[in-house]
Amino acid sequence: MTSPVLTIDFFHDAVCGWCFVMSPKLRKLAAEFPIRIRHRSFVLQDSPAKLAAAFGSAEKAKSAILGHWERCAEHDEGGRINVEGMRRQRFPYPSGLLSAKACKAAELQAGDAGHWDYFDAVQAAHLTDNRNIADERVLLDVALACALDSNRLRKDMHSPEVARLVSQDRQLASSWWVSAVPTLVVDGGQSQLRHGSLEQMRAELALLLADRVARVPAGNSQQ
Repeated sequence: MTSPVLTIDFFHDAVCGWCFVMSPKLRKLAAEFPIRIRHRSFVLQDSPAKLAAAFGSAEKAKSAILGHWERCAEHDEGGRINVEGMRRQRFPYPSGLLSAKACKAAELQAGDAGHWDYFDAVQAAHLTDNRNIADERVLLDVALACALDSNRLRKDMHSPEVARLVSQDRQLASSWWVSAVPTLVVDGGQSQLRHGSLEQMRAELALLLADRVARVPAGNSQQ
């Protein structure tokens, strides 16, 4: 297989509908182009109190975010986003810190690929199945479905190491001026891959790769 030419850091939050729409596009691009995807957690509101404060109340937060879901659903090719199902749920809209820690715990077990698979499964539990992904039991159920060691994941997600990794991603986001999700940072902050249709992203990525290859001196190989 061709060695990766570009690295894309995918900053995401498991509670974000636009991240759910973005992930399948990235999977298709990663299958077509010599790119490496690294997964970075970026939690928008890390507690129920902060989520409520951002929108005025927990009820207003859920109502506003489900409005975002409706727009996301218009761009989701699989029809996977169940807006009305979440509207019927009685639990408050979840904040993303615990799921971010669980995703980092999955990464400790199975690397970036395992992080990605688990993140996608957590998002499906949230946006399709309308489960409460701020509930540890749900996150452990998803781990089992992904063939991860759920006991290890439980231990790791509450560990100082995982807390450090989540904080490290947050600091990296700040250094690269990331303020929203999803954000796709190319080659350590040199540029960002813009959101758009798969065709638009494919065309932009092809240009980025052509530019990179043109700047590599003859005889040099990518490591």
